[in-house]
Amino acid sequence: MRAVLVYTLSRLVLFAATFGVLYLLGARGFLAIALAVLISGLVAFVLLSRQRDALSGSVNAMVRRTRDFGKRLDEGAAAEDDDARRS
Repeated sequence: MRAVLVYTLSRLVLFAATFGVLYLLGARGFLAIALAVLISGLVAFVLLSRQRDALSGSVNAMVRRTRDFGKRLDEGAAAEDDDARRS
């Protein structure tokens, strides 16, 4: 969860900084927003690779835990069904 927060905040900071620079250079309105999204995305791709890797590992671990939990629930339900049939 921490990796998700760090990556998201880093992306927001990059966007705000890019937008600020573009605003100071004279870009306004939709043009400034569109350019800030494009430029900050490219910069993030290069500068935030470690955070992106940590994010992907965190999400992968979360998905794995969810699958394991679902499997254990299914096994428990099957065991209860077997016990109910035996009774």
